[in-house]
Order: sequence, then C-alpha cells, then structure tokens
Amino acid sequence: MIHHSPVNRYIDREKSWLAFNARVLQEAADENVPLLDRLRFLGIFSNNFDEFFRVRYAAIRRLSLEGHTGEKELGGISAQKLLKEITDIVIEQQSESLRILSIIEKELEKENIFIVNEKQLNKEQEIFIKDFFIQKVSPELVTIILNDLDEFPLLRDTSGYLAIKLVTKPGKAHQPDMPKEVRYALIEMPRTVNRFVILPSINGKKYIIMLDDVIRFNLHNIFNIFRYESISAHMIKITRDAELEIDSDQSKSLMEKISTGVKERRVGEPVRFVYDQSIEKDTLDFFLTRMGIDATDSIIPGGRYHNRRDYMDFPNLGRQDLLYAQNTPLPVNGLSLEGSILQKIKKKDYLLYAPYQSFSYIIKFLREAALDPKVISIKITLYRLAKNSQIVSSLINAAKNGKKVTVQIELQARFDEASNISYAELMQQEGINLIFGVKGLKVHSKICVVERAEEQRVKRYGFISTGNFNESTAKVYTDVTLFTSHQQIMKEVNKVFDFFDVNYRVHRYKHLFVSPHYTRIKFSKLIDREILNAIAGKEAYIKLKMNSLTDYKMIDKLYEASREGVKIQLIIRGMCCLIPGVQGMSENIEAISIVDNYLEHSRIYIFGNAGKPDIYISSADFMTRNLDARVEVTCPVYDEDIKQELIDTFEIGWKGNVKARLHSESLENKYRKKPNEKVFRAQLETYNYYRNKLEVIYEQL
Repeated sequence: MIHHSPVNRYIDREKSWLAFNARVLQEAADENVPLLDRLRFLGIFSNNFDEFFRVRYAAIRRLSLEGHTGEKELGGISAQKLLKEITDIVIEQQSESLRILSIIEKELEKENIFIVNEKQLNKEQEIFIKDFFIQKVSPELVTIILNDLDEFPLLRDTSGYLAIKLVTKPGKAHQPDMPKEVRYALIEMPRTVNRFVILPSINGKKYIIMLDDVIRFNLHNIFNIFRYESISAHMIKITRDAELEIDSDQSKSLMEKISTGVKERRVGEPVRFVYDQSIEKDTLDFFLTRMGIDATDSIIPGGRYHNRRDYMDFPNLGRQDLLYAQNTPLPVNGLSLEGSILQKIKKKDYLLYAPYQSFSYIIKFLREAALDPKVISIKITLYRLAKNSQIVSSLINAAKNGKKVTVQIELQARFDEASNISYAELMQQEGINLIFGVKGLKVHSKICVVERAEEQRVKRYGFISTGNFNESTAKVYTDVTLFTSHQQIMKEVNKVFDFFDVNYRVHRYKHLFVSPHYTRIKFSKLIDREILNAIAGKEAYIKLKMNSLTDYKMIDKLYEASREGVKIQLIIRGMCCLIPGVQGMSENIEAISIVDNYLEHSRIYIFGNAGKPDIYISSADFMTRNLDARVEVTCPVYDEDIKQELIDTFEIGWKGNVKARLHSESLENKYRKKPNEKVFRAQLETYNYYRNKLEVIYEQL
C-alpha cells in the first residue's frame, strides 16, 4: 500500500496517455509476441503518436501560445512545463522504439526475412528495383526544386518526405574555381505505392526493401538533368494541429463548413518536426528556416525512416507461423444467420461480443429489416464506418424498399470527417433522411431502432452497442452489442432520435442514461448507493471496464467510495488519472490495463447493489467530454443470462496477468504476473469461454 501526501490526487492525463502508448511498445518488445505482430505493434505505437501530437500536444501548445499558463485546464502544471516534459518522454520512447525495431529485424533475419537498403542489393535485385521504379514509382512521384521558389510548398500532415541536397559541379570544366552550387529539393513519398517492396527471393530467403530506399537508389534517374557531384536524401515529416475550425457563417450547411474545415486542416500549425538525425546541419537549417519552425515547436531527432505506422501493414510473406493464430468468430448462442433474427429477438435479448463472436449478426439484422414487408422505419447512429460499409449498403437497400430510413451521421468524427461526408452525400442521394447531430455536441452513442407493424400496433426492435457499427474495426476491437425488443428501452432509444430532431426538448428516461443531461448524475447515484451499502455493512463493490478514466469529479466519487470501504476493480485500457492503492484515499481501488492482440474497447459497468448486481453497457467512458459534451447512451442489462455473461467476462479480464499491467502513479507499466504464477491470457480465455459455452449447448442437443 502506498502512503501518500494528499497533494497528488490525479495523474496528468497526457503522461497517462504516453504510458498507454508505452504499453503498446511493450508488446512490440515482448519476445512471446509473434515477430510480425511485434512489427504491427510498432506501427500502432507510431500511429498513436501521430494522433497524440495532432490532438493533445497541439491543444496544450495552443494554450501556451495564447499566453495562458494553462494550469487550471492542466491540473496545476503550466502548459510550457508540460510541453517540455512530454517532449522529453517522447524522445525517450522514440529511441526505445528504434532499439526494438533493430532487435526485431535481427530476429527476422533468423527467419530468413531480410530488410535491405539500396546499398545491399545484388545485380538481379538492382535490375528489379530499376524496373519497379520506372513502372510503378516514377509516375507517382512529386519532386520539387526549392531554391528558386518564392513560397515554400505546403507539406502534408504526417506524410513522409525525402529532403534532398544536391551539390552541383561548377558551370564549366575549365573553371574549377567557380563556387559549387547547392540545391535543395523535396520528394513526397507516394501514398499509392506500398511502403514495403518485396524483392525476388534468393535460395529461400525473402528480401524486402523500403520504398524510401527504392527512391534513394534511383536518385540519379530523378535528377539526371543536373550536373551534380554529390547527392543526399534524408527523411523528414511534419505533424500539424488537427483542430477543426468550423466557420460560423449561417448561410452554409454543416456539411459545407466541415468540408472546408477538413481542407484547412492541411495548413494547420506545425506541432512536430521529425528528422533523420544523420542529416547535414545546413540542410536541416534550410528546411527549418524555410518552413518557419522554431524551438517552440517540437523538433524531434529520429532514425532513417519515419512513418513507422506503415508497419501495421507489413506484408506477411505467407509466414502465418509468425503471426497470432486467427480465432474464427463464433456464433451467438441461439441466434442463426439463416433464420429470422427479429423473431428471435422478439422472444429474448441476445448479446454479441465481437470479435469473439461474429459481427455479421448486425448486418443480418439490418438486411432483414430492409426486406421485411412489415418494417416501417429504421433509425441508426453512425460514427466511424468501414471503407466499403455493408452497414450503409444495407440502409440504402432498406430505403430502396420503401422503408423510412433515418441516419444520424457524426460529421465531426475526428479524422473520419471526409469519409463521413462522402457517405452522407451517397445516402442523401438514395433518399435516406440524414440528421447532422446537435449543435455543440458530438453524437457518440451507438444505437439502432426498427419499427415494425404487428397486430394493429407498432413493435420496436433494435440494438445498443459500446462500439462503432464498422465491420473492419469489429475484427480487432472488443465491443458488446445488446439486441433487444424490450419495448420501454426501445421507446427511449426512439426519444434520443427525437432529441436529435428537436434539441431544445430534454426527454425523461426511466431506463437509459443519456449524456449530456443524465449520465453523470446517474452514475454518481449508483456510486452513492454502493457507499450507503458499505456503511450499512452490506456487500458493496464496483467493477468498471472502460477505455479512459480522466474526469476528476468521477475520480473523486470513486475515492469517496473507497474511503467508505467499497471494493473497486477497474479495467482501463488507456488513460487513467486515478491513483489506486493510496492509504486514506484509494486503498480499496485496484486498476489494471490490458493491451493485447485485440484493442479493448467495450464499456461495461457493474454495481454490486447488495448482492443483486446492476449492469450497464455504454458508449461513454468516464471522461468529461463523454459525460457533459456528447450524446451518449448507457443501457441497463435486464436478462439474467446476459448479466452473468458480462460478470463472467469481466472476471476473466480481471484474472488476466500476462497482458495486464498495473496502473500506478509511477506510470511504470509493471506487469501483473507474479513469478511462477500460471499464465492467464484474458483475451484467449474469453474466446475459450464462448467456445466452451457452445460445446455445452451442442452436447445438450
């Protein structure tokens, strides 16, 4: 137990986020993780960093530039001090990631997989690279000579660029004393060509070269019109502030405003400049000066290659043995993808836990509703969609069949704005009624309601989820979805859609907790009830599973419960600003994070209620934005079997040791597993839990 002065009540959220990304890096470093998956984790780590700088770092930087100390917003630390501390952590994590990458590359060599550069090619590979460059790369290249340009070209956010330095020969051979001319150029890495180029195999050995090095090998081909004596190419990358400025012009539609905002984001202020640390000083100075980047921006030395997020798509080379075994998504007990899903839901509730179980049931539900002659209307919220969304095609199918389809699509889903705008335009053309949310509130709830004419009355069916209706991410994000025809719950889901339409009417809800009006107060009351039960000597506990816990008021409420003897277990994947295990403040709170093959994304809230647990699933984390500034829906679970299932899966997560780390004020990400303790991998055991349930059913049949 930590003994603690009550000065530090919270962990800084930015540092807590960086500690989460360090857990992703731990997976890349873990020798027990298959080699190609270790590379994937390096890619995720890098991708997370990009988003961190575009959003969180950029927000603190804005505070510091506006002359605010930012102490009120940042929990007592000044914006300038926090920026410096974050940059130090980032530089340390970056160098650690490079160290891990070089270890992985050596391990790959033992498996006869070689990542080579342009200086390590044999004759056959050189011929292949020249031809590949001419056919595939050269037509896609954008090359800009910079010296004579009045205005420096706009560098795209998070794109990779080769900064070129050409030292040209003097004008004429007989004038050796003429000064040498230095030219600088930029080559943008084409996004249309795969970053990893597979070379012809030699004696069973596989070779891969980075696209960067394919370009380096062909520099003479690109710059052959110049008489140069030396040429060098070093990678640079810029990250921009991703804040979306939304025009206040009343005559423009929200779609137009966001579309403009997304275009303008391309010119957002630079917040990070990463460069290859072997770059010549004069070249670096030239680029920093011309781009107007000074020391207040985060200038970070890196390795030869940037945009390591591309490792998320490293080719598998047919080596399934170097990847995690893919578990086939299981069927949901009692639900068939062949019979009528609505008729099943009419009789009882069902829970779908993806990716352990198949996401196809959600598509099946919408497809059936699209064809069912008795279905009158479908209403759904959409936040992030897959590239070729089956959800959208099912909804278009319904509209073509004369159903009244209403879609609330969130145009401000960060980094999905452009995709959502194009889907919105497509759905509008097909006669779908679109709602663009509520002024000042993002709609983050995951809900759907279908109205069906049955025996002279309308009966409602639907589902409520913790995750996006996105069949791509459903393969890697863990989320639960409740299918139900509970008429009171569905009636309340319908009220949420009414609120989208008429924002000034605040509805009352008996079953659902709806942000921004009720979620905070309802969860606070549930915690209060556990406190009263603990004081009365009754069984009192709280078990919460979420992505992030950063809201200070909710943390204070949990501290209060802990002081009164309520046992609290927290499974929090990402940011956790609560400090567990502090005598007199949080001694009854334990908190872990699970980072593994799947991204933990479900939000499940369990309250002991003196032996009759109340259980909720939600789209909301305990973050201020989810509680106060978004439309979120939290739904109670009433079916006893499903309640037990959610308790069971929480307990499996809680027993996890091998992929579970302890949240702590030191942010050291200590693994939970004790020496000689039996390995218990929560995600694998959750899959086994569902598989065993099916086997029991089959045996009974």
